[in-house]
Amino acid sequence: MSKAKIYTRFGDQGKTRLVDGSCVDKFNPRVEAYGTVDELNSSLGVVITALQMPEQISSLIPSLQKIQNHLFRIGSLLACNEDKVSKTLPQIENSHVLFLENLIDEMSETLPELKNFILPGGHLAATELHVARTICRRSERRTAEILASDTAIGLVLIYLNRLSDFLFVAARWVNHQTKHPDMNWDKTL
Repeated sequence: MSKAKIYTRFGDQGKTRLVDGSCVDKFNPRVEAYGTVDELNSSLGVVITALQMPEQISSLIPSLQKIQNHLFRIGSLLACNEDKVSKTLPQIENSHVLFLENLIDEMSETLPELKNFILPGGHLAATELHVARTICRRSERRTAEILASDTAIGLVLIYLNRLSDFLFVAARWVNHQTKHPDMNWDKTL
């Protein structure tokens, strides 16, 4: 019995198949959207590695791993043109958005009030969270492009919007927990 090969050679001509089997160009908006979500998921893997130590910030890891699983749902939904097939896939639900909102609210209670724009930086994990936030914002833009013709993914866009807010608050929370102050934007420089 031979193992299935990882390469298909199908992409050698600049084409790829979506979850529903349809063939599209690799620069198709859906491919751009789910590819950016995949990039975001990988970025969260880097964040999780950076959170391993010290102990006071490693408590964030289970939530990020849950989010990574949500991102796989999102990727599969974005990689599907056919509504009939899309409905059979794991969906993003209101409970997923509420999960993010609850995390944001819990972390925000421990943070000092934000009075200025802040620069990305501080603890390595906080900096990586800011990088993930910018990738998330790009995934929002790519998803909004698809939403113009596929309203079934409306909750996906809401989730990504809330996720970018969470990543911002999580970066501030990590800095606060590790005693790294927020660096305010200096408008004079």
